[in-house]
Amino acid sequence: MDAPAVILDRPQLAENIGSAARIMANFGLTDLRLVSPRDGWPQERAWATASGANWPLDGARVFDTVADAIADLKVVLATTARPRETNLPVETPRQASARLRAAIADGLACGLLFGAERAGLETQDIALCQGIVTIPIDPKFHSLNLAQAVAINGYEWWTGRADAPPDKFREGPPPADQASMMGLYGHLEDELEAAGFFFPPENKPSMVRNLRVALGRAGFTDQEVRTLRGVVTALSKGRGKVLERLARKKADPSG
Repeated sequence: MDAPAVILDRPQLAENIGSAARIMANFGLTDLRLVSPRDGWPQERAWATASGANWPLDGARVFDTVADAIADLKVVLATTARPRETNLPVETPRQASARLRAAIADGLACGLLFGAERAGLETQDIALCQGIVTIPIDPKFHSLNLAQAVAINGYEWWTGRADAPPDKFREGPPPADQASMMGLYGHLEDELEAAGFFFPPENKPSMVRNLRVALGRAGFTDQEVRTLRGVVTALSKGRGKVLERLARKKADPSG
């Protein structure tokens, strides 16, 4: 990938999808991913609104969840204007463009995640990303429609070409893709659930979100993910051995 993917989460109107595709074509973005579009896909009105910029729409892929849509990506930035309960770096579109260009120069697949027109992004989906992009606008009215948000980020991506870092060899292996990270999250969370870590139960969503943000921010490689999953497995097996010893001791106090 020589440009970031554009992921639209639960887009509501075909016209907005078409407008986003038209803007993508303006600024050299071609990889369009749709997460559960409200009215299904394909939608003829999207092609009509795109005004001939058909190639992002023709190649658009549809996914059930954000996690599925970003599974093959290494760096994903979430675009949102609202403060969220996540400890992620916050950047302007210009800063984010520089970050994405540096990552792509290193051979890393990247993406920009945009939320639904009405509600924006869910916190649990932002927690799967490695940063937040916020457009600096007048706080008196900070509402942008979907196509406008894509346009501003696309413009910064395109005009930042002159400042792009040269191609270079990456020092060390690249970070794991999001599919591997989701596997680590699920493995760790299952074991923590079995250990009674999520207490009280009503705090579980925020505890899971904090864990995912912390782990995702670290930029683990595939090997590091495998090592961490091995650590989780070893600890879970060790817990079982402790429980077995306690059960034997209870059955035979003299032992």
